[in-house]
Amino acid sequence: MIYNNLPKWKEQESVDTVVEEAVPHVIVLHNDDHNTFDYVIDCLIEICEHTLEQAQQCTFLVHYKGKCEVKKGSLEKLIPINRALLQKGLTSQIV
Repeated sequence: MIYNNLPKWKEQESVDTVVEEAVPHVIVLHNDDHNTFDYVIDCLIEICEHTLEQAQQCTFLVHYKGKCEVKKGSLEKLIPINRALLQKGLTSQIV
């Protein structure tokens, strides 16, 4: 038998690569006794780019549950947002 006419290829080894996903951080907004609902809603719209409905829902959750996650993302993205919330007199933290 002559094997010269057969296609010549090399077997390729399949290798799975594990890609470590960055764990997203979150900004948690905490309840306080001095900011009004409207003020918090306005801050969330301005700083976190929430829609009116998102901001209202977050504000009610903060009021009734004591806290609410208002923004997720990388630490680099969240630091200036959290700083802006704090400068507006809101109580927030990155976790």
